[in-house]
Amino acid sequence: MRLSLSNRLALAFFAITLLAVGSLYLYVAPGLQSRLMGEKLSQLSGTARDHSGEIRATVGSSTPLPIVRQIVARTASATGDRVTLLSVNRVSGTLQLSTQADSGNSAPGARPDYGLAYQAAATGRPVSGTASSPSERVAVAAEPVIYAHRTAAVIVYSAPVADIVRTVSTVRHEILVAGAISLLLALIAGYLVARALARRVKRLELAAKQVAAGEFTEPIPVRSNDELGQLAVAFNEMQQQLAQLEQARKKFIATASHELRTPVFSLGGFVELLEDEELDPETRRRFLDQVRDQVQRLGRLSVNLLDLSKLEAGSLELRPEEVELGELTRSVSGEFEVKLAQHDSRLELRLPARIEAQCDPVRIAQIVRILIDNALTHTPSGTKIVVTAARENGRVRLAVRDDGEGIDPQVEQRIFEPFYTADDAQGSGLGLAIASELAERMAGKLSVRSATGATTFTLEIPA
Repeated sequence: MRLSLSNRLALAFFAITLLAVGSLYLYVAPGLQSRLMGEKLSQLSGTARDHSGEIRATVGSSTPLPIVRQIVARTASATGDRVTLLSVNRVSGTLQLSTQADSGNSAPGARPDYGLAYQAAATGRPVSGTASSPSERVAVAAEPVIYAHRTAAVIVYSAPVADIVRTVSTVRHEILVAGAISLLLALIAGYLVARALARRVKRLELAAKQVAAGEFTEPIPVRSNDELGQLAVAFNEMQQQLAQLEQARKKFIATASHELRTPVFSLGGFVELLEDEELDPETRRRFLDQVRDQVQRLGRLSVNLLDLSKLEAGSLELRPEEVELGELTRSVSGEFEVKLAQHDSRLELRLPARIEAQCDPVRIAQIVRILIDNALTHTPSGTKIVVTAARENGRVRLAVRDDGEGIDPQVEQRIFEPFYTADDAQGSGLGLAIASELAERMAGKLSVRSATGATTFTLEIPA
């Protein structure tokens, strides 16, 4: 039979409580009786040692027997124990004990077994222990009396131990009753706690099924800081990341299909036109140039879509290292010689002798490339472009400024949005969005400041 988590936890609580109660019972019950009996014997031996002086004085003296019996009775009354004085005789080398006085003469049937008295007489040392009488079990302390270098008598103190037995029995009963109540409470409390934990686990299970079904809108409520609460927090973070991945996937499919449609249809149209055998060479060359432009546009668009998808999904890896930004910027600027000549524009570099930063050189080059290309694409022919770099307050600022017509304030607010274009120039509207995302991933910032006749894009990253 398969047990649920709540039932297994409840049974675990019950088993732990049962083990604790059983261990307590096995430790306390037998040990308690031994300890109480030891204390009783120790107390009885101390009594025999401290209260036998007057009786000792009668041994070997001419004190009349009635007086001896009065002394024994008085000692028994003072101690609360039964006191017996036994004389020791040797007949043919055999010890014999005879009762001279006994405070318990009124109950002769209760006379205990005086085996311990014989032991004390034989060894000459005090002996204590338990013995059985016809009606009950008693504690016995035998105190030998030495006279004329031999054991002449033994004084025996005895007391019933029925109160100890009753006490131990009561304790055992109370432990069993308390244990039964504890087991019941442990079973109930364990079941309630286990059911509460099982409900929280069930919420995680249902949330996992929702995520598996593609639903990422319902986070798990976090009501505690324990392990299950931390698991819920981790699950919500995972759910958020999966939602971002799903959103990036859907957005990638939608934008890719939209952005790829125009160049693909354009290429299809040019291919059909090129199939016409009557085209003159000039027109054919012009169509081929258009095809080449569309192919290049498709290549840039594919790379940009892939980069944007990685950025939105948080899977783009950065490899920071010590980079000399002046050398990097000069290298990137050299890529635009042909395009600058076609655009009749001039690129001016105003860079310090050496400026270094800890960054990913590939991504910094990509941002610079995007900013220079953006300046050439969205400004008239003959525009001057200036690239500057400086270090200030532990930050490095790399700026690309052009003296074009500037950016409309309404357009400036949306210029870093993906797929947003502000004019009729060909472009996917992804470059600045990618550059801004890359800057943020490197703990930096990409900003724009524009006015009539001057637009400046500034990349700021940690030095």
